[in-house]
Amino acid sequence: MALVNAVVFQVVGFQNSGKTTFIRKLIATLANNGVKTAVIKHHGHGGKPDVLEHKDSSKHVSAGAIAAITAGDGRLLLQAEGQELSLPEQIQLLDFFHPDLILIEGHKFSGYPKVVLLKEIGDVDLLHRLTNIKAVIYWQEEIKDLVKGWFDLPCFSINDRSAEQFIVERCTDAVHKNK
Repeated sequence: MALVNAVVFQVVGFQNSGKTTFIRKLIATLANNGVKTAVIKHHGHGGKPDVLEHKDSSKHVSAGAIAAITAGDGRLLLQAEGQELSLPEQIQLLDFFHPDLILIEGHKFSGYPKVVLLKEIGDVDLLHRLTNIKAVIYWQEEIKDLVKGWFDLPCFSINDRSAEQFIVERCTDAVHKNK
């Protein structure tokens, strides 16, 4: 497997903890800072991710193609069927686009540096099972108290914009060190 040149960082948490919203904010800020970012999203809801039915690429895949690319006006869409790519293989695929940073939404138990979003008090137990945690974003003040009692981690409220800035700075610094 080829070496990947991009920095990899994860945003993890249980369903509806705010991962997608937080990543969208990160991407916008990173783009404004000149950081080329790609994203891998783990579809953790069971089953296959939705595709646009009745489009040519879906028809090609339904007919038996293992992958179909649709390209036009600077946009490229890839649809593949029957492929079970590991996270390292997905990262390697995105490396073709030469991003500075690859954000991973989900894949909680992978060992990349990560921020953990905790929505409910019971979610705090997740921190005992994860590695390489760089920060925690919490929804309830009681969560912060528990985290601070067990771990020495930076903690931010979901409404605190400095959480986004903290992660952007860490990612940007890593990207500059990586070049």
